[in-house]
Amino acid sequence: MNDLLAFAAEVAPRLNEGLAMSLKLIVPSVAFGLILGVALGGARTYGPAWVRRAGDGFVAIFRGTPLVCQLFVLYFGLPNIGIYLEPYEAAVLGFTLCTAAYQSEYVRGGFRAIRKGQFLAAQALGFSGLSALAWVVIPQAFRRALPGIGNEIIYLIKYSSLATIVTCVELTGQGKIVASQTFRFTEVFFIVGLYYLALVTAATFVLRRVEKRLAIPGFGGR
Repeated sequence: MNDLLAFAAEVAPRLNEGLAMSLKLIVPSVAFGLILGVALGGARTYGPAWVRRAGDGFVAIFRGTPLVCQLFVLYFGLPNIGIYLEPYEAAVLGFTLCTAAYQSEYVRGGFRAIRKGQFLAAQALGFSGLSALAWVVIPQAFRRALPGIGNEIIYLIKYSSLATIVTCVELTGQGKIVASQTFRFTEVFFIVGLYYLALVTAATFVLRRVEKRLAIPGFGGR
């Protein structure tokens, strides 16, 4: 045990570099993915037929294909048509598009749980369609979708490790480098696993606090 702690202290600075990159991947991917997911969920629920079909096609592609394939296409495939992305850019774009597809499903479920009468009542009070969505429907739908959204954020933290396949050296990639240099693969990836566990635990705590903060007595209570 003492040997493992000493080894952890030795490799921690290098793993922390990977952790910093992982956070740089996760935070913007969560933010942009949530914004796009809400917009996509709204479009698929309230948009005209062609917008709904386009949204359904987007979701079918990014939910129906492995994230690994998506990252390969973005980083290795796009140069074939003259589009070049840096590893970090390809990873963030891939994570954002993939998580947005899943988030849109949670948000769409939240929208469909809100009675249409509330939307019509807001319009009767003088709200435009967009204003009714922004101020009446979305806040309620977001509360209902928040558990699913939080679950997807947890998934994103873990599959951010796939960024290493497009040469973006985040926590897992840094762990692979350290392990190949020290030949202590078990110990290194045990420590890397603890890093991810800490990230997920912290995210779970924050998400639960947000759920409690946004909770309304009698609204969706158990």
